[in-house]
This record gives sequence, structure tokens and C-alpha cells, in this order.
Amino acid sequence: MTSTRAIKVLGVGGSLRADSQSERALRIALEGAAEAGARTAAVTGDGLALPFYESTVEDRAPRATEFVQAVREADGLIVVSPGYHGALSGLVKNALDYVEDLRDDDRPYLHGRGVGLIAVAHGWQAAVTTLNQLRTIAHALRGWPTPLGGAVNTAEVKFDEAGGASEEKIVANLRLIGRQVAEFGFGRASG
Repeated sequence: MTSTRAIKVLGVGGSLRADSQSERALRIALEGAAEAGARTAAVTGDGLALPFYESTVEDRAPRATEFVQAVREADGLIVVSPGYHGALSGLVKNALDYVEDLRDDDRPYLHGRGVGLIAVAHGWQAAVTTLNQLRTIAHALRGWPTPLGGAVNTAEVKFDEAGGASEEKIVANLRLIGRQVAEFGFGRASG
């Protein structure tokens, strides 16, 4: 892929547990975006430990301001959430609520951005319902979910410290999601 400018793909997700399974999935997807030529960055773990979102608060905590600015500068996002009790985590949902601060931007919310979505849970039901919720949120925020979404069942698939997983098909799918986000960004940049 070539473009008149570099694009940036921001990864958002994981849990407060450092190097969680969902964070490992995010890193694989970001590798796919980088392989397609995008610059990548990630906000994970403690970086997502933001104050509860409140729309009437104008003076944001520094970490929240940095997060909103990172989303503002991104040409695409990859969002990964663990599935807790059939739903996305409060940590990831709260971070996505901060996208409301982009409502008055020239590119409001996630307008014009590809959004790769991945849910990681111990069981298919939670993984699939969490992925569906992430897709609904991306649509509500005016993002363009990638054609491929990822539902990963960690009862069957384990991510390793070396950046892989016990099933190569899962790694290939996660990288493809990252590539799709990057390709969408390059398409928008050249159009």
C-alpha cells in the first residue's frame, strides 16, 4: 500500500492485568497494521484506567486528555476487550465513552476511520456477544468496523509471550484485522 502520507493506527484495549490475553491479541493485530505500512501505538492496561466519563466535566485528568488526543490523531483504531459475563469490560467501555469529547471536531467521534474489533473471552458465548457489542458501539461512534471481526475463545486458544498463539489461524485473522484497518486508512488518505 502506498499513500501520500503515513497513517496511524491506535490500539485500545486489554485489561488491568499486564500482558493479558486480550492485550496479546491487540499486539498481534497491531503487527498486521504495521506490516501494511501503518505507524502504530497502543493504550492498554493502566493507560485505560481513566476516571469515570462524565460529559459535563470540562477539566479532564491528564491521562484522559492524552487518550482523547491519541484517538483524535488516529486514522484507524483496533479495539480489543475481554468478555466479562457476556459483555465488554467496564475499562474498555469507559475509554470508548471518552470518544464523546470528539463530538465537535472536524472529524467527529470515529468518523471516517476503520475500526478493527476483537473480543477475547473464556468461552464462545462471551466472545461473540462482546464482539457484537463492540460492533454496535463502533457504529454508534460513526466508525467503520472492518469486515472481519475477531472472537477468540481462550478456552481453546492460548496466546504466548513470544507474540503468537496456539492456533496459527487466530494469529492470521488478528493480523488481517490490523491490515484491514490500515488499508482503510490508506484508502481514505489517498482519496
